[in-house]
Amino acid sequence: MLYAVICSDKPDGHELRAANRAAHVEYLQSLGDALKAGGPFTDEAGEKMNGSLLLLEAGSITDLEATLARDPYAQAGLFATVDIRPWKWTVKAPEV
Repeated sequence: MLYAVICSDKPDGHELRAANRAAHVEYLQSLGDALKAGGPFTDEAGEKMNGSLLLLEAGSITDLEATLARDPYAQAGLFATVDIRPWKWTVKAPEV
């Protein structure tokens, strides 16, 4: 099943995000085909990152939560909230 993961950074989390960004990106790349898309939320100017959106495939929410717990951002305590929602890719879905 596909899941949308919507993460909001803690206030003033910019330094924590910057310090862990390389490890976070490396971790996401290690997920292979399970990661369908991902990227940061930003301020209106597109400069300051303040959260993340991930589209991930997992067998269950429990499996997904275990995957997310290994993310360096999660381990560093960057996120104020993490919202996990089952998601159905309907429009412009890649061909399987």
